[in-house]
Amino acid sequence: MKLDIQRKRILELVAHRDPPTDLKKASLACGKNHAYLHQFINRGTPRKLPEDVRYALARHLGVDESVLRAEQDPVAAVPRPGRSPVLPAADRSGGAGVIAVPEVRIAASAGGGAHLEQELDGIDWYFDAGWLRYELRATPRDLRIISIDGDSMEPVLCSGDKVMIDLSRTAPSPPGIFVLHDGIGLIAKQIELVPNSEPARLLIRSESPRYENYERTLDEVNIVGRVIWFARRL
Repeated sequence: MKLDIQRKRILELVAHRDPPTDLKKASLACGKNHAYLHQFINRGTPRKLPEDVRYALARHLGVDESVLRAEQDPVAAVPRPGRSPVLPAADRSGGAGVIAVPEVRIAASAGGGAHLEQELDGIDWYFDAGWLRYELRATPRDLRIISIDGDSMEPVLCSGDKVMIDLSRTAPSPPGIFVLHDGIGLIAKQIELVPNSEPARLLIRSESPRYENYERTLDEVNIVGRVIWFARRL
């Protein structure tokens, strides 16, 4: 049978999922028999993917359910309830294939630190769902955008920059720029594990030579997430 856009999209997402999957595994993840998606795609049975299966498949593939809607399905914003233990959760559709990432009203200091706040800024940034998935390898519900305050990370990050953080990526390996609470305040810094340290220690570095590097044990910090993207006004 001729494949429609929805079926082609499922095949594409299954083929590019990381970690790898296949139609059999995806079918089982949806609570169906192993041949369910193969029959849906290649035989047209069932004709329409049930809503509960579509949501389950979207979770398995790490995409918003709107990406898996059939062409004729109405597109509506679908809020996601729930809260992160650190920042408020949000995973909203801004239209077919478009994801809204909320900006959070906190400032990650690239200097002296800032405190966490459990509030949204009322601003959503809209991104292509495929770009988030394949370019950033991110799940929309784990993403927040916050502002940088301070100059310790210049020229990499400047005061006023907007950064996207992935709350699911809290392991400091490989090294990178993370938002973390070091016991004093919320900061954005380069961090990496100190080799052969026991107990495990982190080297916390600034980009500006005017700021000294320092170390903390893993137990002394709360890593909020990894910075995976930023925007800057010219």
